[in-house]
Amino acid sequence: MFFFLNLIGIFVVIGLVFLCSPNKRNVKWRSIIVLAIVEVIITWFMLGTKFGAWTINLIASFFSFLVSSAYQGISFAFPSAMSIPHVDFFFAALMPIIFIITFFDILTYFGILTWIIDKVGWVISKISGLPKLESFFSIQMMFLGNTEALAVIRQQLAVLKENRLLTFGIMGMSSISGSIIGAYLTMVPAKYVFAAIPLNCLNALLLASMLNPIFVSKEADIVYIPSKEEKRDFFSTISNSMIVGINMVIVIVAMVIGYVALTACLNGILEFFVKGLTIQKIFSVIFSPFAYLLGLTGHDAAYVAQLMGIKLATNEFVAMMDLKGRLNGLAPHTVAVATTFLTSFANFSTVGMIYGTFSSILGGDKSAIIGRNVWRLLVSGIAVSLLSAMLVGLFVW
Repeated sequence: MFFFLNLIGIFVVIGLVFLCSPNKRNVKWRSIIVLAIVEVIITWFMLGTKFGAWTINLIASFFSFLVSSAYQGISFAFPSAMSIPHVDFFFAALMPIIFIITFFDILTYFGILTWIIDKVGWVISKISGLPKLESFFSIQMMFLGNTEALAVIRQQLAVLKENRLLTFGIMGMSSISGSIIGAYLTMVPAKYVFAAIPLNCLNALLLASMLNPIFVSKEADIVYIPSKEEKRDFFSTISNSMIVGINMVIVIVAMVIGYVALTACLNGILEFFVKGLTIQKIFSVIFSPFAYLLGLTGHDAAYVAQLMGIKLATNEFVAMMDLKGRLNGLAPHTVAVATTFLTSFANFSTVGMIYGTFSSILGGDKSAIIGRNVWRLLVSGIAVSLLSAMLVGLFVW
């Protein structure tokens, strides 16, 4: 019974997102069905085969190497901050952006990244029928995260029209950053974290094509390659990348501080009227029906709905810390769907991070498209997390 409830949940989420689409006639159902089939196969591969687990761990090891390299630079500048057992979010998750952007800009400078975008994007777009750049961006987000991935393709974004830019903002709600995977693994089971990463990115592509269906002509479906005149010398390029990185860190941390503070302020106002009432509790009530559609029992459904509310109102770290203390007392299915749902940046502060990233790399005029469509970003982020959790839930009981 609970398996079929879980299965029904997948169709309910897709149906609700479709109802939210302002352009239902142009939704490409063939692409959605193909991506859904691919995701089922990937989930089985990762959770049902040893080779799948080995492959994911190998990829993760490479990105862990990049993060550890970034930490060497951070430790040189801030040795006391990096020596403590629990490193602050600013140093652990944001500061590595400087090196990661620089590393991938080097790959872009020598044409390696643009070649990968063109080839990998071509494969994914052929399978899904969706544009190349969007297809590659969904893969790129797996370990880079939304802000880093947006920064890496900033030259491509600069030449896109507003309606297409919105797709990247919507998709950006559903990623994580490779720099914090290690932190996740200290709290929740690794296999579900690694299962969530590719599912989130493919689901982001799937749902973005429903929330913002657009037509990209063959002429426009290309990877932007800077001309020789636009290209700086190598050392100017990497120096500029580092400046872009630190500017982005400053903008993002400002947005995160502001949104978390606003949540705390709102909770204080609610507490004044109703004792014990918080925005997290309100969201937990709203999410209760979806928790049941994850194939959960009454008690577990109430707890997972609470975790959903905590994540949306604050961040996934707070929710994961709560889940960590209860892992031994929960059923395997509950642990699987809860961990998968929490493994993404989908919350209010991420909207600010994405807006801040667009503003820092594209300017205020183009970033306004994000401000006008906050509801689409939130719907996408929540729906992607639910859909990924439901897919994983089908294979873990």
